[in-house]
Amino acid sequence: MEITASPRSVWEYDGDAVVVSIMEELGPEGVTAEMDSRLEGVIQQAVDIREIHGKPSEVTVLHTCGRIAAPRVAVVGFGKAAQADLYVLRRAVGAAIRALRDRGCRRVGITCHQALPALRAEHCARAAIEGAYVGLYRGEECKTERTVPEELDQLCLLHVGQEHLEAAAAVARTAKAAGEATNYARRLVNLPANRLTPTRLAEEAQALAGRTGMEVQVLEPAQLREAGLNALLAVAAGSDEPARLIVLQHRGRRNGPRISFVGKGMTFDSGGISIKPSDEMHLMKSDMAGAAAVLAAMGAAAELKLQVDLLGIIPAAENLPSGHACRPGDVVTAHGGKSIEIISTDAEGRLMLADALGYARQLGATHLVDVATLTGACIIALGHVASGVMGNDNDLVQAVLDAGERAGERMWPLPLFPEYRKQLDSDVADLKNVGGRPAAAITGGWFLREFVGETSWVHIDIAGTSWNKDDEPHQVKGATGAVTRTLIALAERMAGGT
Repeated sequence: MEITASPRSVWEYDGDAVVVSIMEELGPEGVTAEMDSRLEGVIQQAVDIREIHGKPSEVTVLHTCGRIAAPRVAVVGFGKAAQADLYVLRRAVGAAIRALRDRGCRRVGITCHQALPALRAEHCARAAIEGAYVGLYRGEECKTERTVPEELDQLCLLHVGQEHLEAAAAVARTAKAAGEATNYARRLVNLPANRLTPTRLAEEAQALAGRTGMEVQVLEPAQLREAGLNALLAVAAGSDEPARLIVLQHRGRRNGPRISFVGKGMTFDSGGISIKPSDEMHLMKSDMAGAAAVLAAMGAAAELKLQVDLLGIIPAAENLPSGHACRPGDVVTAHGGKSIEIISTDAEGRLMLADALGYARQLGATHLVDVATLTGACIIALGHVASGVMGNDNDLVQAVLDAGERAGERMWPLPLFPEYRKQLDSDVADLKNVGGRPAAAITGGWFLREFVGETSWVHIDIAGTSWNKDDEPHQVKGATGAVTRTLIALAERMAGGT
């Protein structure tokens, strides 16, 4: 999809459709009011008869009957003005672009990036473009007859002053990379486990590295044993698919902090011996959403040539029951020497991440950010609206939260009070891998904290945000690509961006 910017007005753009916005309680204002005047009051009439309400992501497509250059105008709701922000903007544009694409539109002009004058124009433009990409994705990777096309030919930012065109082009380039990365992560997560095994995930990482210039190394079981990554090997022991540790490096800057993104790559999770209920086990193909986010964000950072030293670590495995599988009561020694009593083999993600975090530290990471579909308890705490965030460095936690705000991805901090640590005490090992039902999302985070030492670290639990069970106006059901854009925004911040 070509992303362009133009000083042309919304009524001068001669594509297939244009998009304008409206607030729930205000009616047509600004550019939308001028559009309404040129359409001889048809938008206000639709408001008066309650066909247009302005509710968030509500889309009404009107025919312009030759009154302006484009044959259609989509009026998209932003909800109440006091609640309209970048999160609302992204979803609204996604809904509008999705509706127009499904009506056969191929060239669309938008002005929604101007609807929130209190916010920086470049942030709004980026949110609008990213929202368009989210809306366009169909999730049809395994269908033999796919609906086409998936994208538009052109998305044009209108009403951009001549003096701002160069800056708008730079914003468009970054937003395009972030939008494409989000959809790339979604494609990986939506693939079934027989098509995306640990080996295939490693091959995907190698192909991405080849396209973007990243360095890549894949550790196989013999190398994992030599490196002491016994927790990862224990998780994979029940499967015929061998474990992999994927190491990606983007060396954008040599003399600065080294940021490591660590993503849980459980390509299928049956729960192992502690087997899960069968009702929704087919969705456990999505247990590698953290790995997908890290892989996609690393690729985007390399494509954008961000001036930051990034290290991507992805432990990849399947968790299956067999005569070789690890058992409840087993004790394994993780990278770095700590012993772990396995109480539940279904708390496997933290085992593989323990090894991965330790390995990232060995490679010189100064900051660690891990992303994982770690706990069902996080869904109980925050539902499917926000990801849980916790860490040992308040500044890094705040940087992640700020990046999430910029990226339009809701997050909420959870406390790592020392009192929670006692729930992980073991009678036979240094710690056990579960701490019971109380505060289970937090004790999952505490477990990971045991393996980061004094290194600055943040954990993001995306169990509730990585998968969307229902179609929504702005996106199809299935994988969401959760926190891909947040990681990109964090990398930009570490590179000195705004």
